[in-house]
Amino acid sequence: MAYLPHTPEDIQSMLDVIGKKHVDDLFAHIPAELRLSKELNIPEAMSEPELTRHLKTLAQKNECGEGWLSFLGGGAYQHLIPAAVTELSMRSEFLTPYTPYQPEIAQGTLQATFEYQTLMCRIFNMEISNASLYDGSTALAEAVLMALRINSKRKTVVICDAIHPEYREVLKTLLPKSLVNLVTLPNQNGCLDRAALKSYLNDDLAAVCVQYPNFFGIVEDFQTLADDVHGVQGLLITATPEPVSLGLLKPPGDFGADIAVGEGLSFGIPMTFGGPGLGIFTTREKYLRQMPGRVCGETVDADGRRSYVLTLSTREQHIRREKATSNICTNQAHCATTSAIHLSMLGKEGLRELAMFNAAKTQYAISQLTSLPGVKRHFAAPVFNECVLEFPKPAHEILKQLRKRNIHAGIDLSRFSPNLANALLVCCTEVQRKEDIDHFVQELRNIL
Repeated sequence: MAYLPHTPEDIQSMLDVIGKKHVDDLFAHIPAELRLSKELNIPEAMSEPELTRHLKTLAQKNECGEGWLSFLGGGAYQHLIPAAVTELSMRSEFLTPYTPYQPEIAQGTLQATFEYQTLMCRIFNMEISNASLYDGSTALAEAVLMALRINSKRKTVVICDAIHPEYREVLKTLLPKSLVNLVTLPNQNGCLDRAALKSYLNDDLAAVCVQYPNFFGIVEDFQTLADDVHGVQGLLITATPEPVSLGLLKPPGDFGADIAVGEGLSFGIPMTFGGPGLGIFTTREKYLRQMPGRVCGETVDADGRRSYVLTLSTREQHIRREKATSNICTNQAHCATTSAIHLSMLGKEGLRELAMFNAAKTQYAISQLTSLPGVKRHFAAPVFNECVLEFPKPAHEILKQLRKRNIHAGIDLSRFSPNLANALLVCCTEVQRKEDIDHFVQELRNIL
């Protein structure tokens, strides 16, 4: 049975109204040679049991799930999601609401968003948060655009190549060359090259962007960087693809970040083969009017009862396009609600314990892996839950052999830099058990 709501009589009635004899007449303006002249080669419809079996067969081809070990990171991190998070977030009142344009009938949605904003402010130790964006990479691009609005007479934005390569590609795609002079500094031993930055500390510097922890897992101290950037009235922007780290590390607000963005996948959202993501965006209150996206606020109604409203929404569909701070007309609102539920269950101490688990598992994995002949750390700096390891043979060969043993060993960094042909970015979270790490080490020993 085709899922078409209109009967042949309905279709003919509509054609009569518009003066057409056949549906094909609606496409007469398209040249005949560009139109398909035969039926689509679509197999016969399946029954529900047949379709279920077919989908399960396809799913079994995926290299994930039961029987596989994954040590992948690089911006998307595997974390345990309590069953209660999924159960609560999938309730219809959370799953089905659209953007709350009418606050009097959307109090639940607005309150959930307000709680999300509050949680993000506390985690990043910033004064305000918006109601989320698409993902971490577009949040970083929006942060740069915001910095250029604040420092409207400046064009130079400096980024370090220790920022995720795909984040940097998004920046290059979204930032027009006429608006910004985007300077990429090479890393020095995996960290921002402070000496190379000095020549850009002048009155044309709009912002400096860094990742915290960076793409190589390295945790840098950016306090003096913030002082240097602020010394020339520039802005410091931090990107945190793994915000679980902030349960253990000093939050960006503590060392002077002006805009702190991140990726919220780690907070209760399954990776689902790459999406959807959750763009976290926090900043200082003085920049509120320049912040992209929406802001939910708390107030009282005519009877003095606590209520919630869409306080600020300077998007192109609400005001004049040239005055809008963002063209983001939707966002992953359900992901924001899910992350708020997850964080509410974790609590402050729970987030800290989770971060400590991640750090401890990573240190154990590093110690065991570097005990193998020829395996060593590529960078010596402290890391959070991922680390660059150098091997005595090409990384792609190691990955290929370990995949035969149902292990995803990490990310081949030669994809991003030819100088790292023998290097893997290896990640551990609370998901990996000690015996999983030991099994990984033993299998690696066998192929080395």
